[in-house]
Amino acid sequence: MAGPAGAVPEAAGGAPRSPRAYARRWVFLLVVSLLSCSNATLWLSFAPVADIIAQHFLLSMAQVGWLSLIYLVVSIPFGILAIWVLDSVGLRGATILGAWLNFAGSMLRALPCVAAWVPNTFAFFMGGQSLCALAQNLVIFSPAKLAALWFPEHQRATANMIATMSNPLGILVANVLSPALVKKGEDIPLMLGVYSIPAGLACLLATVCLWESVPPTPPSVGAASSTSENFLQGLKLLLQNKAYVILAVCFGGGIGIFSSFSALLEQILCANGYSNGFSGLCGALFIVFGILGALVLGLYVDRTKRFTEATKIGLCLASMACVAFALVSRLQGQALAVAATCSLFGFFGFSVAPVAMELAVECAFPVGEGAAAGLVFVLGQAQGVLIMVLLTVLTVRPEVPSSSTCQHGEDPLDWTG
Repeated sequence: MAGPAGAVPEAAGGAPRSPRAYARRWVFLLVVSLLSCSNATLWLSFAPVADIIAQHFLLSMAQVGWLSLIYLVVSIPFGILAIWVLDSVGLRGATILGAWLNFAGSMLRALPCVAAWVPNTFAFFMGGQSLCALAQNLVIFSPAKLAALWFPEHQRATANMIATMSNPLGILVANVLSPALVKKGEDIPLMLGVYSIPAGLACLLATVCLWESVPPTPPSVGAASSTSENFLQGLKLLLQNKAYVILAVCFGGGIGIFSSFSALLEQILCANGYSNGFSGLCGALFIVFGILGALVLGLYVDRTKRFTEATKIGLCLASMACVAFALVSRLQGQALAVAATCSLFGFFGFSVAPVAMELAVECAFPVGEGAAAGLVFVLGQAQGVLIMVLLTVLTVRPEVPSSSTCQHGEDPLDWTG
């Protein structure tokens, strides 16, 4: 018979079991990481080659933009639901559900390229992206919960970092691989097929290899005795926590800018004569230097414990780098300067993410990690939708001819607003 909630399980004879870490925790980590990486590649697979997609399927650039924007829109109402699913269904059920939604979405996107009878290509693309967006909500909140339930104290940070960094790694793959695979419209089916492979593999591994949401014996005493507020009470406490709300709005704004930057980078740069390959390179530099910045800042904060100072300074420097990119991206023939500002933007902006998330969890105590991280993400996606819509609305047609390399058949847009 089970003991009281939060107690360490007892072995035969009534003695408490010693904490134990199971080898299959690494399989769980592999599945979550692969799923997160695949989901991120599906999100931005269209963005680096938006002009070719629009030209080949006779779509407007606004329609292609919505293929990325739908991720942000869906995450707002369903983000809260995903937090509840993780708490009620469990980590295994949520991961398997997310894997199947992700795989189904990847296949639905590819259907117009293999079936000539499909009447509305955009509807299938949008339907597939919507399913993948639902999966994102279940995947993006999992790392903290996985690390807490399955890994011992000295491995939690590593597990959390690996699972969390898999998402930007997927964005990096999309920025590099999409322009490499798609040189003309006839290459699009190949791209969609390639991105379906890791989605299918993650689905297979999740279904076959994940046996339970929690290990039979907790990996640490802290994992056995940890408690948190229930779902609704936790959300209420978060909204009443002034420090958490301020951090969530500020850091959420950073998430929104990051999402907008990743989705619209190709459209901004091609209007000033830069190729899709160069746009993909800039997106890759943004992620690579961001990961390096996160490692550097993480080591510094681990030693000094200056979470608040690091977050404030990082956000200020990221804002300056964003302004620099906005100015430099307007110049033609300045590839080195554009690449440098993208690198700095990623280094200062992306590096703040793990520190700010840790600070958010600390501010939110005793609310659980999943709810604290999830609400920040939902607010960030809401701000991302607002930013992308405003940027799209404020674009105008230039009055003078430009050196645009955009291939969508429309006049290039002036993104200065």
